[in-house]
Parts: sequence; structure tokens; C-alpha cells
Amino acid sequence: MGLRYFMDFLTYMIPVAFSIAISSGQRMKQAEEMKSEADNIKLKSELQHLKYQLQPHFFFNALNNIYSLVEFAPDKAKQSIHSLSKLMRHLLYKTDVEKISLSEEIDFLNKYIELITLRLNDKTKVFTSFPTHVPSLEVAPLLFISIVENAFKHGISATQPSDINFKMEILEDEIHFTASNSNFPKTDSDKSGSGIGLENLQKRLNLLYPEKHEFHSFLNNGMYIAEMKLKTK
Repeated sequence: MGLRYFMDFLTYMIPVAFSIAISSGQRMKQAEEMKSEADNIKLKSELQHLKYQLQPHFFFNALNNIYSLVEFAPDKAKQSIHSLSKLMRHLLYKTDVEKISLSEEIDFLNKYIELITLRLNDKTKVFTSFPTHVPSLEVAPLLFISIVENAFKHGISATQPSDINFKMEILEDEIHFTASNSNFPKTDSDKSGSGIGLENLQKRLNLLYPEKHEFHSFLNNGMYIAEMKLKTK
């Protein structure tokens, strides 16, 4: 008799336990999905904050460069304003997306470098080596500009010869970008630009390309080198 009651009890409990297990599994799945969604919202919020932090920094530096031309080279200042309008168009319409084509990003870098070189004297030499045939790779927008800005900010002297070099190589789905510049570090009293550029870049790389990037900066024979390697897939 006892065995029979026990078997009846098991017969009743097995479906109940099975139902509880399914319900618990569904709740765990929902909790995981909610956490994943929350993490995604947080990630997007952090990236949006970094982008909004970067753009005023970029405009401040660009306008500061134009201001330096107004008094002694008004024609160059006018040309700079025209060049800046093209860069603003890119910032308005090409950066509110997760990724853009690498060719568009290279075009943006070339335009920015052209803008900055308008105010440089003959003592500063700028060299670029970007691929002419760009494969159909995509990258997060404004990923290289902080390195370029930093090279101009710390690589120019009013009295001494200065060299600035930018080089990009593409090895299958990996991008290697290097900037090297003469090292003229700014003093604390120099307020041209702000110091958020490379810090902003490192945070964006950590969020957008975890385990898929390398970034190093160092001094070598009086030259400041910044190297970034990025896997796009």
C-alpha cells in the first residue's frame, strides 16, 4: 500500500517539478535578456557621451587654428573656414551611425590634415601614407582623429624644425595606423586644446573593440610614436 501511495505521489510531482523547472528557466532567460538589454543601453550611453565629448574638443581645436590665421593670413583663414564646413558636414551626417566605410574615414582625415597644414610654417613637414585602394572595411567613426590631433598639438615648434608622419596599412581585416611626430610637449600653461583626446580614444576602443585592438605610445630618438592596431572582424 505504501509503495502505491509513493508511486502516485511521484506521478503527481514529476509534472509539477517539470513545470517549475520550465518556469524557472523562462524567468532566468528573461533576466538574462533584461541584463543584456541594460548592458547594451549602458554601452550606447557611454559611447554617445564619448562622442559628444570628442566633437566639441575637435571643433575647439579647429577654430583655434583658424583664429590664428585671421590676423596675418586672412585668405588662408577663409579657405580654412570652407574646409571646416566640409568637416562639419561629415560630423553631422556620418558620425551618428555605428560604423562607416574606411574610405570615408580616410577622406575625413585627409581633409583635416589639409586644414591644419594651412597654418604651418616652412619649418614643419607633414607626410601622409594612406592606402590609395581601400578595401570595403568598416570602422567606428572618428576613430583615428584623436591620434592625428595629438600629433599636431605636440609635434610643432615655432622655432625648430618639426616632422609629422601618418601611415596606415591594411593587412586583410586588420588596420595598422601609426603617427610619429617631433616631441614638443605642451606646458601646463598652454591651453590650446584639451587633454581628453587619447583618453577618449582608449575608452572608445575598450568599448567598441574589446580584445580586438592594441594601442601604444612611446618616445623613440626624440620622436613621439602612437600606434594602433585594429581588427575589424
